[in-house]
Amino acid sequence: MQVHVKVQTDSLRDALNKVLSVVDKRNSRPILTYTLITAGEGFIHLSATDLEVSARVSVEADILEKGSFCVNAKNLFDILRELPTGTVDLSLNSDENTLKLHCQDIHYSLLIYNGSDFPPISFGNENNKFSLSSSSVLEIINKTSHAISSDETRLNLNGIYMHTFDGKLRAVATDGHRLSMFDVETDDIDIETLINGIIIPRKGVNELKKIAESHPDSKIFISVDDSFLYASAENKYFLSVRLISREYPKYQKIIPAKSQNFMSADRVTLFNAIKRIKIMSNEKSNGVRVKLGSNEMLISANHPSLGDAYERVPINYEGKDLEIGFNAKYLIDTLSIFDEGEISFELDNEHRPVVIKSQVLPHYLGIVMPLKL
Repeated sequence: MQVHVKVQTDSLRDALNKVLSVVDKRNSRPILTYTLITAGEGFIHLSATDLEVSARVSVEADILEKGSFCVNAKNLFDILRELPTGTVDLSLNSDENTLKLHCQDIHYSLLIYNGSDFPPISFGNENNKFSLSSSSVLEIINKTSHAISSDETRLNLNGIYMHTFDGKLRAVATDGHRLSMFDVETDDIDIETLINGIIIPRKGVNELKKIAESHPDSKIFISVDDSFLYASAENKYFLSVRLISREYPKYQKIIPAKSQNFMSADRVTLFNAIKRIKIMSNEKSNGVRVKLGSNEMLISANHPSLGDAYERVPINYEGKDLEIGFNAKYLIDTLSIFDEGEISFELDNEHRPVVIKSQVLPHYLGIVMPLKL
């Protein structure tokens, strides 16, 4: 078998960088640390997989001889990163088990695997296909992914749950201590497609974010089957993600039906105050104490070996006096979702979940559980 292609160094490096994060880092099988390079009609296709998440990126190239081979992904990327801008020549002779790489006066010989050794991966499913703008995909991920649980014993919380609800596409993430929920208006999705919902694992979420970031003005085409989510952009970047096959908790039960007390404050003022007081909180709990009184919030923290701090923040509040403990990091993460403007807290007492909203972002709802201090 002979393969011979010429391709722009920058294009090949950028394509390999996109699939590199999919490559299996655990080295469970040596072939999974390799990328499959296939030379076709006018393009070369780079594929990588860890058998849970797979990616393929197509790059325009001058194809002199078609074929495929597997080469160590990180090693090739390290080489490409050091090469000058220009054309790289990749050639493979069937009599040798090496890939010849030439760029100007630079020459490498790289050991390879046969392309047939690479595990078969699929990126196709035309069923239940719908599309989202790349900006919508990024908005979903940026507004919910911070609440994904990192507790591997609770596998069903290790991703973003997406389903259709009330004619919208809803994304939810929770780790049991906080929840982020975001609704997206879309005319392109059949209500039945995601009526039972899917859970996209963290690694798949990160790869979806990458595909959306690399095609900022494109549509991302998405389809699902019983086990996988498939995504593609401009017919050049393909993704396959194995879904978490668990039942997502009934998150609606966490959301209070109505609250007795309402507080509003300037988002920037509150955000900066919490960041300042967090400095003096315990490193493990990030605990801060919040006292709500008539039109004033007192935020305080006490560190046993460093000292203490407090700050008064003007708010709109006329309910009963309350004292609640919070994980400051959870508050900061949630407040980071909003832009400038007023944010509101809906709360009952020091034990009940606190709902965080903003009229500036009507399709978002955040929940933070109080912390015992």
